[in-house]
Amino acid sequence: MAGEAKAALFEALAEVAKALANGRRAELIDTLAQGERSVEELAEIIGQSVANTSQHLQRLLRAGLVTTRREGTRIYYSLASSAVYTLWRTMTETADRHVKDLGELAEAFLGDRSAMQTIGRDELRTRMRAGDVVVLDVRPDAEYRSGHIRGALSVPTSQLKSRLSDIPSGLDVVAYCRGPYCVMADDAVRYLDRQGRRAIRLEGGFPEWAEEGRPVAAGN
Repeated sequence: MAGEAKAALFEALAEVAKALANGRRAELIDTLAQGERSVEELAEIIGQSVANTSQHLQRLLRAGLVTTRREGTRIYYSLASSAVYTLWRTMTETADRHVKDLGELAEAFLGDRSAMQTIGRDELRTRMRAGDVVVLDVRPDAEYRSGHIRGALSVPTSQLKSRLSDIPSGLDVVAYCRGPYCVMADDAVRYLDRQGRRAIRLEGGFPEWAEEGRPVAAGN
């Protein structure tokens, strides 16, 4: 009897791992770490149909990793708590240390980062206080509105070329996006470098900054 109860307990605990054991569901968690999104928005981001995306979200919902709310005919999803993001961050950091060939897979997606200058979160906060950097949030507008580094300028990568003149000159530019495996900040840094601007990528992204209790803001 005790053996059956123990087995049932550990099976229940394993449900979280089972829910995350799918690349598309992992990508959904990574996206929802930026803030609440509708099913339709999530489907576009992960490149799946609305029906398939809904199935993945329902699996995450049954595992208790996400919550929902309805607004009219639309359903919006968000992470169930900050603990879900902490789990996701720990999982990615563990994979970075121990999964063979992960670095090669990341480079195939993100490109060669060896020459890209980066800045840590502590150093960025110090420099923001000194006023000698411009911080760019290059995520989509909806994610910026959900939450961003306080004082950051919203310039999504899709608008970078047309809004280059909006970025103050004479200062280093620090770009950030969703996290360590997000390509948007890399693209922004490379583009700005080609334009003769001194550009730096923030280590991690907005979720890491927020999780550590650093200044954030929401809205436009």
